[in-house]
Amino acid sequence: MTTNSPEFWAQSAQQLQQTLGESWSKAFQSFQNMDLGGVTGAKAGPVSMPPAISFSSDKLQALQQQYIKEAAALWTQGLGGTSPTGDKRFSAEAWGSNPVAAFSAAAYLLNTRTLMGMADAVEADAKTRARIRFAVEQMTAAAAPSNFMAFNAEAQKKAIETKGESIAKGVQNLLHDMRQGHVSMTDESVFEVGKNVATTEGAVVFENELFQLIEYKPLTGKVYEKPFLLIPPCINKFYILDLQPDNSLIRYVVAQGHRTFVVSWRNPDASLAHRTWDDYIEDAAIKAIAVTQEITGAKTINALGFCVGGTILGTAIAVLAARGQKPVASATFLTSLLDFTDTGILDVFIDEAFVKYREQEMGQGGLMKGQDLSSTFSFLRPNDLVWNYVVGNYLKGETPPPFDLLYWNSDSTNLPGPFYAWYLRNTYLENNLVKPGKTTVCGEKVDLRNVDMPVYIYGSREDHIVPIGGAYASTQVLPGKKRFVMGASGHIAGVINPPAKGKRSHWIREDGKLPKTQTEWLAGAREHPGSWWTDWSDWLKAQAGKQMPAPKTYGKGKYKSIEAAPGRYVKAKA
Repeated sequence: MTTNSPEFWAQSAQQLQQTLGESWSKAFQSFQNMDLGGVTGAKAGPVSMPPAISFSSDKLQALQQQYIKEAAALWTQGLGGTSPTGDKRFSAEAWGSNPVAAFSAAAYLLNTRTLMGMADAVEADAKTRARIRFAVEQMTAAAAPSNFMAFNAEAQKKAIETKGESIAKGVQNLLHDMRQGHVSMTDESVFEVGKNVATTEGAVVFENELFQLIEYKPLTGKVYEKPFLLIPPCINKFYILDLQPDNSLIRYVVAQGHRTFVVSWRNPDASLAHRTWDDYIEDAAIKAIAVTQEITGAKTINALGFCVGGTILGTAIAVLAARGQKPVASATFLTSLLDFTDTGILDVFIDEAFVKYREQEMGQGGLMKGQDLSSTFSFLRPNDLVWNYVVGNYLKGETPPPFDLLYWNSDSTNLPGPFYAWYLRNTYLENNLVKPGKTTVCGEKVDLRNVDMPVYIYGSREDHIVPIGGAYASTQVLPGKKRFVMGASGHIAGVINPPAKGKRSHWIREDGKLPKTQTEWLAGAREHPGSWWTDWSDWLKAQAGKQMPAPKTYGKGKYKSIEAAPGRYVKAKA
């Protein structure tokens, strides 16, 4: 049977359909150690079987014609030794100079495109197609010839040139990573929290079981009367906002004259395994707001929430509003979700069966392991964040260079099971936060329509954790005066973009209009070179009130300096 026969394509479609049907659970069980950034969890548990699938005959026919054309060209070329273009996995000179390797790479890319095309040809609902596509992406990424010494021409060449030393070093790297429990993305031995990351000067002025509150030393003679509180995501450590002095958002804010406080979440252990979403709202976010007020004597404060920290901040403000309290004068939401309609790739795992399983497993107690959180982030971009390091560390015997961002990425945190189970159902599954009065938190009905204050909403254009459409959706939920800005790049790189670097760009709509969708908004927006930080800084200063002499000491009254920043909590390992 040849590839240009109808029987070949009919049989191929039938085989793919059979494979998808029979191995659906297995495919997702292979990702059971992912939690999708605090969304899914360490073990996928039971997953819903897909409905019977069929293929679009038109799409299959077009795919057949394209495959025949490309396969014929490949066979005509034969072992001519032309390296595939457009894929950095096969870009090294060694692939082009080795005819067998070049052919295997080209054949792999052709087959991968065909499999992805067949996945796209499935006639099913959007969620089923997304799940199939995700599974195929994971399997084809793992099957790349670059991942195996027997096929990786570049690794083979290096082994010959080093007389086997690269192989020996690769084995050492593999054993090291097995001991530490994760693939090394950077030379972690170079970094130490408080020594060369998280070094902005400050002191811990309050702590309880859930968090430490850090106050930072002013860098200006005067500070604004309204203090500034940052709430980072509890699924990561806060020092993503304070990596190095030249890329620290915390230091930048302090240098702009804001009296700055930051929540440093405790890395949960078994003693916190019973903690709930309500606890994190009442005993952490609301408590941090109150302590910041007490220390500074300010009637109101300005606050920022990043990622899940933004969801926590929005919920806390809504709870306070239900109590008739409005201590937050303005809020900034960085790559945060309040409306969970558009959650991007994270949606592929979420359904009722999965959520029930999670609730039964840890809804009453337990821990969502930090290593599983980290694995999920990586497998959302498998070629860049998994297999790239497998090849470099083990096949080539290379030590990854020092990189503060990737050190932070490997410094994982746990989550309390009940907190996670509540979050899973009420946000990603049921999207209850945007339904007025639907959910009760800390004894109050949540209604985001009461979060009525000036807000600055930022989203990253290429964010795979909080899609730009999901970040923009907050503009349609919150009732106050809003400013939306879109930055280039992804979830972290888009946010951590200091002005001095002169990198990337951002988009602003000068007329201030906020139409229903982000696509409509973008049609009227204009691109500006460089960081969005300066635009946000100007906005924040307008919310900060008058200036006054900077304090000479940390804390006030019963809130005294406990220890130097960054404190103990951030140093605890998962």
